[in-house]
Amino acid sequence: MISVLIIGAGQFGSHIAKRMTELECEVMVVDKSEDKINKILPFVTDARIGDGTNEEFIRSLDVRGFDVCVVSIGDNFQSSLETTSILKEAGAKTVVSRAVNDIQRKFLLRNGADEVVYPEKEAAYRTATKYASDVIMDFISFNDDYSIFELRVPEKWHEKTLSQLDVRKKHNINIIALKRDERVIVPSPDLRLDMGDTVFAIGELDEIKKCFKI
Repeated sequence: MISVLIIGAGQFGSHIAKRMTELECEVMVVDKSEDKINKILPFVTDARIGDGTNEEFIRSLDVRGFDVCVVSIGDNFQSSLETTSILKEAGAKTVVSRAVNDIQRKFLLRNGADEVVYPEKEAAYRTATKYASDVIMDFISFNDDYSIFELRVPEKWHEKTLSQLDVRKKHNINIIALKRDERVIVPSPDLRLDMGDTVFAIGELDEIKKCFKI
């Protein structure tokens, strides 16, 4: 079972804590606010009142025993930076820290963060991409080049099979799944596409746009 330490019980930290608990992780949350700790306590394994910038307190948590430590302090970058550094110096295996811009990311990485996340930037990018076209239903980005998109099947694809469309050869795109009537299935090459189907395609953004006329 994965064990997780989350420093900061604001909205971002609380959402992570609840989701990781749902995924059957052992989750401990730390925050200076007693009110926030009382609110999150019913949803996690353990929760404690404490200051993430206090080195003695952090070491008392035995951070080496956690698989992942998440620094989700959103309103005080200096505290986030100090907590990240203290966690790493205390022997944390993996430290994931929250940032709101590239400058913060740079400093967090220099001070011990193994990974930096931008929840606001990622949400904005995802929302903008999804609603920029009525073809795109959803997507997951791996990097600046490759993503998995859920896309409406173009009208000209109706009644055609994946082997007939041959998008892998034409556009270097792989169709990895298909959703039909809320069921997600792994399609065979001879499966005919119907109106209302959506496909999950992985590839470079430029090729996705060309293939689906986005």
